[in-house]
Amino acid sequence: MQTNWSNIKLIALILAIMGLYAFSNQRNSRRNIVKMKVEFSGDENLYLTEGTVNKLLIQNYGGLKNVPKEKIALNTVEKAIEANEMVKSAQVYLTIDGELTSRIIQRKPIGRIEGKSKFYLDDEGRRMPFSANHSARVPIITGNVTGESLEDVYVILEFINADGFLRKNVIGIHIDEKDNYKLKFRLNQFVVNLGNIDSLAEKFSNFKAFYAKANKDKTLEDFAVVSLEFNNQVVCTKI
Repeated sequence: MQTNWSNIKLIALILAIMGLYAFSNQRNSRRNIVKMKVEFSGDENLYLTEGTVNKLLIQNYGGLKNVPKEKIALNTVEKAIEANEMVKSAQVYLTIDGELTSRIIQRKPIGRIEGKSKFYLDDEGRRMPFSANHSARVPIITGNVTGESLEDVYVILEFINADGFLRKNVIGIHIDEKDNYKLKFRLNQFVVNLGNIDSLAEKFSNFKAFYAKANKDKTLEDFAVVSLEFNNQVVCTKI
């Protein structure tokens, strides 16, 4: 019987590769963590610092440096970081040279509630605490803050943030009561009565047409109240 040396060589090569891989994997798993790194993705405003993250890990694990890599449950570390109220999501991974990297996406505030309770409203409509490290420049929400009215405010803020003109100019939302909302603008003294959140696209389109004309005519400072509550109309009250 003729020996098929080509097949034998191929099998030997595969076994050698598997052995080297297993040996390398075993050596890698025995290595200790030599360095920790924190990266923040997205918004540059840091509501959470690298020092805070490291302190959080120390509180939960007593420090991770010099801990064998095979003893680290990455999913558990991610959940510990995500438990922080400033964190939207976290990804934790180990590099070949023993660096434990935590890549963090922070929550993003879109409104600041100033009432009996003070907190941010984030871009998912959830409450977010203030940070000692950074104060967000977002519209201030005042008035009759309730769970229902905050749901409406979130809809209004989403609309504002999607529009360059509104995002630049609206600095506050006042809640008289549910279905009765007022807007405050950065450079103008008048109050915009928005009413409820129905037909927001139409209301803001009419308002921007009014604003452009009044700005051209230099009459913006003549108005005390601009009402968008009525169907397809902008009703103004002069000072």
